[in-house]
Amino acid sequence: MKQLLTLPGGLKLNRTNIVPDLVAGATFAVVNVPQGMANAVLASVNPVAGLYALMIAMPIGAMYTSSVYMNVSTTGALSVAAGEALSDVPDQSKISALVTLVVLIGLAQLAMGVLKLGSLVRYISNSVMTGFITGIAALIILGAIPDITGYESPLPNHLLRIADTILNWRSLDYAAVVFGIATIAIIFYAQTTRVAKFALIVALVAVTAMVQLSMAVLSIGDTELVKDVAAIPRSLPDFVLPDLGYLPSLTLPAIAIAVIGLVQGAGVGQSYPNPDGRFPDASQDFVGQGVANTAAGFFGAIPSGGSMSGTAVNVQAGAKSRWANIFAGLIVIAIVFFFVGLVELVPMAALGGLLVVVGIQNVSPKNILIIWNTGTLPRIAMSVTFLATLMVPLQYAILLGIALSFVLQVMQASNRVEVRELELVANGFPIDKPRPYHLVADRVSILRVRGALFFASAKALEAQLPDASTGDRSVVILILRDVDDLGSTVIRLLQRYAQELEQTQSALMLAGVNDQLMRQLGRTGLLEQLSADNVFAEQDKIGAALNEAIEQANAWIEGKGQSVG
Repeated sequence: MKQLLTLPGGLKLNRTNIVPDLVAGATFAVVNVPQGMANAVLASVNPVAGLYALMIAMPIGAMYTSSVYMNVSTTGALSVAAGEALSDVPDQSKISALVTLVVLIGLAQLAMGVLKLGSLVRYISNSVMTGFITGIAALIILGAIPDITGYESPLPNHLLRIADTILNWRSLDYAAVVFGIATIAIIFYAQTTRVAKFALIVALVAVTAMVQLSMAVLSIGDTELVKDVAAIPRSLPDFVLPDLGYLPSLTLPAIAIAVIGLVQGAGVGQSYPNPDGRFPDASQDFVGQGVANTAAGFFGAIPSGGSMSGTAVNVQAGAKSRWANIFAGLIVIAIVFFFVGLVELVPMAALGGLLVVVGIQNVSPKNILIIWNTGTLPRIAMSVTFLATLMVPLQYAILLGIALSFVLQVMQASNRVEVRELELVANGFPIDKPRPYHLVADRVSILRVRGALFFASAKALEAQLPDASTGDRSVVILILRDVDDLGSTVIRLLQRYAQELEQTQSALMLAGVNDQLMRQLGRTGLLEQLSADNVFAEQDKIGAALNEAIEQANAWIEGKGQSVG
């Protein structure tokens, strides 16, 4: 634990890296200040909470993550999830509830890192994460509609709000609609030009100027600005203690949001190796994100996590070390101190338009198409997770997706069990044939099993074994090479099958059994039931155990008074 909480190497300033890291940090700060504010809007809190996350979580995360380049900052997924978790909290209590939530998220991530749970993220399938991220993208777009239209629907569900907004089209603020659409158009256009890296800030500056000009020339005075939503303090954030009264209601959402952040961070770590070519330690990245959220949470910041887009901006801007993210946080502090007046003039419709673009760009049609064409089960996992993200609270959607992924994986593995027969050829190679339905008297049937043998596949295995009642001094050899564990369900199945064979004076033999499985057979009594002479240990030479089993089977049949025909 002490090692995990120790600052990783690479914090020493290298003179040759100062300029490129400063440039990368400044680029990120300018580009992501508006996005940080927009993400705070998604979380239904003061836009400044997004700036606090950039000011505090980003540099602290840079100090503790294993990944040199990982940008720990605000993301749309975390913001939407936080907004869902805080949806029932009264406005006057939002700050204390937000502090409690983010600190809990940080502690959960810290605990997962200390417990070395970084490897567990591999159990969350790509299908589930794609469905979840696509659902988040849809929620980001839907959540931006009130800011673009100027109409706040009272209905609880996102889809119902859209329908209500359409039905109440006469109540829309058409000036906001124009400014929101203008923001979207400018961003997409700017991304095709030389200022592509600064497309977001270019759009916000342009639309802010349009709004100010409209207010001065056309006397349009009711366009909602950032300062109308909440004042941005011209100072560092205040230290706020969590409200322990929210622990019961926010603990589960905090754990779910922590998992979301960690999965996103793991994706960043696997996409951007460190300068030495090694991939970061996922558990240490958990710790870095946990420390960042715990620290920033006490100052009213929204949750932060490993940001793929933020990391990409840094790397493309020339980041050389951790200091790029540290400089970025310091530059955001300078922006808040010296340019807060300009930030307050940004129209909310422009932030809404920015969010629509972010939502659209979070959708990966290529990845969706790959999953869709992969198979039925991945398609189901992605679709159900996507719909759950839209219809139920996010903390339950991601947990439902993970559970569904496990269930579908078990179903898939259990349905892939296939029994095949090996037919021996004199002076030739064995022939792989479909399984036999019946046994032949005085003959040896050699069977091998494709797929995983465990409780869920036991029924499929049982259905494919030859009918034991058709045996007559027959021997079934089951090849178990590379099988480490059968589980109690499969062992009981083999015990029953051996008993059924005995009733027709037939026998079951096992070949290629490794040491671990041999011990399991001994503990469960199957080894004694079959007789140790009928269970053949795995050998270095492939096929050696099977040859011994065949010799024993032929001898067993001859001992019954018959020879192999």
